[in-house]
Amino acid sequence: MSGSSTQAWWRGAVIYQIYPRSFQDTNGDGVGDLPGIIDRLDHVASLGVDAVWISPFFRSPMADFGYDIADYRDVDPLFGTLDDVDRLLHKAHGLGIRVMIDQVLSHTSDQHAWFRESRMSRDNAKADWYVWADPRPDGTPPNNWMSLFGGVAWRWEPRREQYYLHNFLASQPDLNFHNPEVQQATLDNVRFWLDRGIDGLRLDAINFCFHDRQLRDNPPKPAQLRTGRGFSTDNPYAYQYHHYNNTQPENLPFLEALRGLLDRYPGATALGEISSEDSLATTAEYVTPSRLHMGYSFELLTDDFSARHIRDTVERLESAMTEGWPCWAVSNHDVRRAVTRWGGAQASPELAKLLVALVCSLRGSVCLYQGEELGLPEADVPFDALRDPYGIAFWPNFKGRDGCRTPMPWTADANGGFSAGEPWLPVPPEHLAISVQAQEADPASVLNGVRAFLRWRCAQPALRHGAIRFIDAPEPILAFVRETAAQRVLVVLNLGGTPASMTLPPWARTYSPLAGHGLAQAHCDAAGLVLPAHGAWYAQLSGDTEPPPATP
Repeated sequence: MSGSSTQAWWRGAVIYQIYPRSFQDTNGDGVGDLPGIIDRLDHVASLGVDAVWISPFFRSPMADFGYDIADYRDVDPLFGTLDDVDRLLHKAHGLGIRVMIDQVLSHTSDQHAWFRESRMSRDNAKADWYVWADPRPDGTPPNNWMSLFGGVAWRWEPRREQYYLHNFLASQPDLNFHNPEVQQATLDNVRFWLDRGIDGLRLDAINFCFHDRQLRDNPPKPAQLRTGRGFSTDNPYAYQYHHYNNTQPENLPFLEALRGLLDRYPGATALGEISSEDSLATTAEYVTPSRLHMGYSFELLTDDFSARHIRDTVERLESAMTEGWPCWAVSNHDVRRAVTRWGGAQASPELAKLLVALVCSLRGSVCLYQGEELGLPEADVPFDALRDPYGIAFWPNFKGRDGCRTPMPWTADANGGFSAGEPWLPVPPEHLAISVQAQEADPASVLNGVRAFLRWRCAQPALRHGAIRFIDAPEPILAFVRETAAQRVLVVLNLGGTPASMTLPPWARTYSPLAGHGLAQAHCDAAGLVLPAHGAWYAQLSGDTEPPPATP
C-alpha cells in the first residue's frame, strides 16, 4: 500500500467504523479487544470496504470509554498491546484494508501525565499546557461557557486557585493549543502512529482544539433554536451560540501543520469530525488540499429523514465546498441507530438496505458503523445497565449513547457470540435473531444485500468519484445524477414505506437500467417510474441531452 496509487485511495472509499469495546471479546472479560478485531477482520473484508476506523484503544481511565486519553502512545491493557496493533495492521493490510485510528487531540484525561503536572502549580513546565483561568471577583467561573455533557464547562482546581476548561466531562480537561509546545507534542504523538504504519486518522471534535483567548461569553440562543445533536431544551448547552469555546481561526494553521505531517507519509489520510454552529460551512473551510482530506458533520445524524432535508444538506455543502471532499454517515457510536431513528421500532430490512445505498450513492466517502450491515435497531438499555455518563446524567429525557453501542451479535447463542463472559452492555434478544450467522444463510438478508451493493458500487465509477446534481422529485423520493466523463447515472430512491412514483424528465428517458445493486427494484415504463417501498432505481443515461441545473 505504497506509491502514487495510494495518494487518493480515500476518494469514494467506504470506511467501516469499529467500536472496539463492542466488536469481539477474546479473553472473557466482557469487553471487546484488539485480538477480537483481528479475529473478525475476515467479516469486514467480506463487506468490500476500503478501510476501518477504530475508535480509541489507548490507555485511559475510561470515564468516556477511551475518548479520555491518559497516554497517546500506548494501548490500554483492556484492549491488548502494541504488538496487537502491529498484528492488526499486518492482517488488515493483507486483506487489502487500510486502518484509520481515532485521535482525540483537543483534550486529554485528567489522569494524563501532562495534566497531573499542570494542575500542581502555576509555574511548572506544563503550567500553560491546559486552559486555565482566574475566577471572577466573586469566585464564579471566568465566563458562561457550558459543557456539552451538562453544566458549566469549568472545574475549580484548589492547588492553582484557578478554573480549567472542559468542553466535555470534567475529567476531560482541554489542552491549550495556543501554546506552540502543545501543538508540537500533539504532532509528535500523531507521528508515532504514522511511523507504526497507520494509514489515517479520524480526528475527534477537531474544531475544539482552540478557544477564544479573551474568554468572551457565548451569546444566548433563542428558545426556538435550542436543538442539536444529543441535546435539546433539557441541556443548557443548547442555550448558547458556541462562538467562542470552539472553531477559532487559529485552528486553520494547525490543520495545515497537521496536513504537512501527513503528506510525508504516502496515502496517509485525515477525516475530521466537525460540530459547530454552522457545521457545513466549517467543514468546507476545514476540508481543502492544504488542510483535511475529508470531513463530516452531523446533519444526516438527526431525526429528519425527508428527501428535502437530505437534498438541502448535500446541496449546501456542495455549494460551500469548492475544492474539498465530503464524507457522509447516518450512524455512529454517538447517535441512535439510523434504522430506528428513521424507521421506528418496526423498521423493515429493506429500509436498512436502502440507508446503506443512500449514503454510498452521495458524492463523497462513507462511514458505515458496525452493525449497519445487519440492520441493527437501537437497543433499549434499562437505566440500571447504562454505562454512558451522558445518558445517566440526562435520563430519562435522553438515554445516552449506550443503545447504539451494544455488542455485535455474531451468533444466536448467549451473548451473541461476542464474549464468554458477561458483556459490558447487554446484548438485546432481538439482535440475536439477525446475527451475522443467521443472515449469512439468507440470500435476501440485509448482510448479503449490503455485500452485493458494495460490490456493485465498486464497478460504477460515477458513484465512487462523480459529481452530483439533484433533480426535482415529489417527497419522499430523492433523485440525483452522479456523473464522470465516462458515465452518467440517475439515482432515484424511495425513502418512504409505501410505493411512490414520479415522471422522468425528458432528458432522462434514454437510459439503460443498472441491475445487481440488490435493492427492491423500481419499474419504469412510458407512464413513469414506480418505486416499491424503500425501493431504488439506478440507470445509466445515454444520449446528448443534459439535465438542467438543479432548482434552488
